[in-house]
Amino acid sequence: MKLNRSHATLALLLFCAGLLVANLMNHSGMIARAASSTPVALSIPNAVQLSNSFSAIAKQTEPSVVQIVSTIQEKRTPVRGMFRGNPFGGDNPLEETPQSPRRGMGLGSGFVVDRSGYIMTNNHVVEDATRIQVKLPGDSTEYPAKLIGTDPELDLAVLKIDAGKQLTPLKTGNSDAVETGDWAVAIGSPFGLEQTMTAGIISAKGRDLGDPGHQMQRFLQTDAAINRGNSGGPLLNINAEVIGINTMIASGSGNFEGIGFALPINLAVDSYNQIVKNGKVSRGAIGIQFGREQNASLLKAYGASSGVFVQQVTPGGPAAKAGMLASDIIVGINGRPVTDGDQLVQAISATQPGATVNLKVLRDGKSLEVPVRIGDRAEIVADNGSGKMSPESAEGEATHSRLGVSVQSLDPSDREQLGLSKGGVVVAAVEPGSFAEDTGITKGDVIVAINRQPVSSAADVRNLVQSAKPGEPMAFKLMRNTDGKWNSLFTAGNLPASK
Repeated sequence: MKLNRSHATLALLLFCAGLLVANLMNHSGMIARAASSTPVALSIPNAVQLSNSFSAIAKQTEPSVVQIVSTIQEKRTPVRGMFRGNPFGGDNPLEETPQSPRRGMGLGSGFVVDRSGYIMTNNHVVEDATRIQVKLPGDSTEYPAKLIGTDPELDLAVLKIDAGKQLTPLKTGNSDAVETGDWAVAIGSPFGLEQTMTAGIISAKGRDLGDPGHQMQRFLQTDAAINRGNSGGPLLNINAEVIGINTMIASGSGNFEGIGFALPINLAVDSYNQIVKNGKVSRGAIGIQFGREQNASLLKAYGASSGVFVQQVTPGGPAAKAGMLASDIIVGINGRPVTDGDQLVQAISATQPGATVNLKVLRDGKSLEVPVRIGDRAEIVADNGSGKMSPESAEGEATHSRLGVSVQSLDPSDREQLGLSKGGVVVAAVEPGSFAEDTGITKGDVIVAINRQPVSSAADVRNLVQSAKPGEPMAFKLMRNTDGKWNSLFTAGNLPASK
């Protein structure tokens, strides 16, 4: 029995030794083969199209997005010579040497909208240019462009080139159908890099940047990268349709920081159609001014819950001729309600000059129908008179602490400049953080009336403020000197409790 056990143990040891030897031989063989083998050559697989929506947009729009080169003559200041006088008598020809104008080059983008060569871009891309050239994708030729017309109020320009062939226009989308969060694709020539494509989303709609010179603009906001040279290029939806024209960015550095703005294509299309037909854009206007934002307290003080509060009526303009007055509230046009200034501007500007619209107006709590003959927006220039009157430097008489202003009475010559037969007090000081400051009253303003009650002294102002209850709307009719012109102005707020 012991012998059998010894044989079994010996057999097991021999088996393990055999496995170890075999393993060592195999490992040494692998090392030898690895040392003697050559690297395997890399190979490129067959091209397989990994298509997606963005690459499809790039291919579809490539023939239609162009680069625009503008030449601008830059004025140069005269250079003074070495000598301050002429040692030979007479004028010194070297004292001031005029310099010839220097050419400046501007780069922008645009896109084809018609097979015959019509192109849309921004007005600021070609403004004041002495020569405009267009480069088509894949074509080194710089085609001379003719400026067909511009719409400075929208920052839009229409060009035309003769490329000797039919061009490929982009498809026009509907910017009213765009929703916040939709994909957005910008294509253009940032920093001169043609056919650069970036993608993002629509961050916001209807952005009003508060520029009084561009009242019609309501932008699409996007985070698709837009840089210098992108101006005038298209902003596209995921179907490769134009929904906007890339126009500007909000930036502290001058380069893209995540906020870009595009003019909605629906606004641009109407201007384009007028430009190619008439060479210019005609819009209606009635000659009034109103606040860009609704003031609920002001409307309530004048007996309305919504509508457009008329701050000023241009003398001699269509509204003035129709009998409209400052403090009128427009609540309807041609039977349709008007709740804010955007609705009114869109309705009036879309009406051709010479046509008549019926305005529904609230005046002193009464409803009126006022027919107004539309004028040409470009020809209506506000002229509210000018004056040089300014408040005295001396301190005025304090009014109630709830208002927070000091005022002075007007003398007859001051009233004459303002066109006032009587009344009015000039604001000599405004207390920081006061109700007056919060409602927008500033030093130098003339308070004509409070809650439609005329005022002519600090006592009048004090009495009206004291009689008002906390939380009630208090409306002010003011006169303000802006660039040498005195204009009427209305503002209001809810009166706080006594301090």
